[in-house]
Order: sequence, then C-alpha cells, then structure tokens
Amino acid sequence: MLASIVFAVVFASQVLALANPRAPTSPSAKPAASFTSIEAAAPTVKPSTQTGKLPALGWNSWNAYRGDINEAKVLAAANQFISLGLKDAGYQYINIDDCWAKMARDATTQRMVPDPNKFPNGISGVASKVHALGLKMGIYSDAGTATCAGFPGSLGHENLDAETFSGWGIDYLKYDNCNVPGNWSDSITQCTQSQPVDGDWYNSNSAIRYRQMTAALAAQSHPIQFAICNWGNANVWEWGGRVGHSWRMSSDSAPNWSYITLIFRTNVPRLSYVNFWAHNDMDMMEIGNGGLTVQEQRTHFAAWVFLKSPILLGTDLGLLTTQQLAIITNKELLAFHQDDTVGTPAMPFTAYAGAPTTSPPEYYSGKSSKGAHVFIINTSASTATRQFSFANVPGLPSSGSFKLHDMWTGADLSGTYTLGSTFSVSVAAHDTVAYLIKLA
Repeated sequence: MLASIVFAVVFASQVLALANPRAPTSPSAKPAASFTSIEAAAPTVKPSTQTGKLPALGWNSWNAYRGDINEAKVLAAANQFISLGLKDAGYQYINIDDCWAKMARDATTQRMVPDPNKFPNGISGVASKVHALGLKMGIYSDAGTATCAGFPGSLGHENLDAETFSGWGIDYLKYDNCNVPGNWSDSITQCTQSQPVDGDWYNSNSAIRYRQMTAALAAQSHPIQFAICNWGNANVWEWGGRVGHSWRMSSDSAPNWSYITLIFRTNVPRLSYVNFWAHNDMDMMEIGNGGLTVQEQRTHFAAWVFLKSPILLGTDLGLLTTQQLAIITNKELLAFHQDDTVGTPAMPFTAYAGAPTTSPPEYYSGKSSKGAHVFIINTSASTATRQFSFANVPGLPSSGSFKLHDMWTGADLSGTYTLGSTFSVSVAAHDTVAYLIKLA
C-alpha cells in the first residue's frame, strides 16, 4: 500500500513502471564502476530455492480490511480456504498486510511487537493455527524506517526482523517501499531516475535495501518466500530474480478495467524475466470487490494465470459468489499457473497474417506440460470475433490434426484442425477465452 507516500512519489513510481527508464549504452560509453562503501559492502546472497519456485497462491488482508485487521479475520480466511475448496485448488498462503504491529519496537529487545488488541495470541499463535490447517503464513514489513501506515519498518533491523519472523513460523514476507531515507533512495525527478554508477540496477540503493533482507532471510533455518514490493521502481525486473521470488510491477491494484489494462501494458514488455523462482507481480486479486463485470473478472484471473503472476486473493472470502469461486478455482487454468515443468509465461504472438497491433496485446501463446495453449482477450467494449491461424501458434507439430480444448469448461470443442486452419470465436467485451491445443 502507499498510504503514507506523497502524490509526487506515487506518480513517479507509476510513470517509471510504465516507461522503461533503461537507456542502452554502448560498452565504450558505459561508466566504470566506482562503488560507494554501501555498494561494496552490500550482500550478494541469492534467495532461497527451497520456496518460491512457482508463483504464490494465497490471500492477503489489505484489499478486504486495510488496517482493520485482527486474529479472527485472519483465521476466518484460513478456515474458508478449507470450506470453500481453495486449499484443494492449491491456495496456500494466508498473508497479513500492514498494521499488525504496535507503533514502536520493544525498548529492550528492539523487536517488533504484535498489537495485543488485534493479535492477543501473537503472530506465532495465529501461525500455529494456520499451519495446523496445512496452510502457510505470511507477514508484512517495509524496506524503510516505517511502513506505509507508519508502523516500524525493517531498514537497519533486517537480521533481527528476519529472525523474529522465522521464530514466529512465517513462510512469506511482503516487503514494501515506504518511508525511505534520502540517502537510501535513487534520485527521481519527474519521469526519470538516476542509474547506478555501473549501469546495473542490482547495485542501486533500492536493490541494496532489498538485498539486505535477502541475506537476512537466507540466514534463517526456515525458508521464507520473499515478495519485493517496490512498485516497479529501479528496473526491479532486471534484478528481482537475484534478490527475491517475486516483485511488484506497479502501484496498487484497483477493481476496475483501467487497472487491468494498465498492468498489462506495464508487465507484457518484461515477460522475459519470468521463470521458476522469478515472477513479475501484478498485485492482488480484486475479484469480489465490485467494479468488475463477470467477463472482466475472468480476464483478471486468466491474465494473472497465463502471465505467471502471484495470485493473492484480496477480498472477504465469505462474500464470494458461486460464480466467482468457480473462476478462481478453475483447475485447468491453475494447472497452467502451477506447472512444475514449464516456468515461463504465455507470450504475445501474431495470431494471423495482417493481425492488428493492439495495446495491450490480445493474443498470447504458451507451453505447459500438457502442450500448447492459446489465450485471447477481447479488449474492446463490445462483443467481437477473434481468430488465430494454427500455423502461427508457436511450437505446434509441423503436421497432424488438432483439437481445441476449452480450459474454462473442461470440454473439447467439436471438429478437428490442421496447420492450414483458422479458428474464429465470438468473445464478449473484456472477456478471455483459453484453449489447450491437443493432437486429434
């Protein structure tokens, strides 16, 4: 969340997420590295490979409750994972966001202290109950002096806080980007930010703040998935996989179509950075929070699936409709998202000769352990016909017949196709269709 960030910084982070600030330079023009003491001493420890291979599936408290969070609400979400079939569908993480702590650290130990009014049994007590359900527990902190809501941040306390979280049984850390001291910031002026001295954003002040927590988490005996939340600043996609398991690509999500198209435009040019243990994070799910049609909710979920973004539900789970539950528990889409053989996302492709270029792209293809997939989004405001030529789908065999399998319904479509065939389908406004191409 960006609760305590002034508008100018929010604007800058959004602009930076949309416009790649990299300025390619020739080798001769690249400045020689001249590290400051901070850069030279920064840890280079890599994130754990014991967790985070696949994009996270879970729930986060912020979109539903903001700062009004407590033990009862967290445990209700955990129990609803069981009763609603979310655990059976693969969802694991129950994540507490900001506002869980007291406003000051313990004066003697300097440790963060859970708010006893919100969490009378502490975070460890909640984690024990979550673990007893066969689920995992997540917590929130900040790579600044305070969180976005003004609670203690972890900058300068990384080792102590990582040890504390591990001792509580935490499995996932969301690490935000508020209240950063000037000497720890990267210079931002309007729509540009200064590059690190050697041209590698891994050595930027932003990355080093996160690298310090990476090393602290790595020193714990219990693996903790590390979610970088720096809003797409400092070309995070370039170094995120060396520091954490996922990284936010923009400012906060919102339950509207504009946000979905915005995050598409931000994320799609950087999909080559996504693979096992490395995921562009398009932020939390807005399904259940109003503002989206059923078709837009289908696209919201499908896009997070085929682009291999973490999927963290962000609503009061008890208010989800049967239709919404069917969307977020679709087995075939989740199987693509959680495929243990192919870690790369679907990528835009030219669906047929002369296909128009759209922003964001409407046609995506990707591989899974089951074969080749095609996903089509109708970004227009009315029902429209969309088509693709089988010959244009990457990775199909050079001969043979094919059948189309609808991943939403779990049923094969009638008819067979060859590489010379073109498939057409009517797609509702802002809806997404999803197919697996099988040999007939």
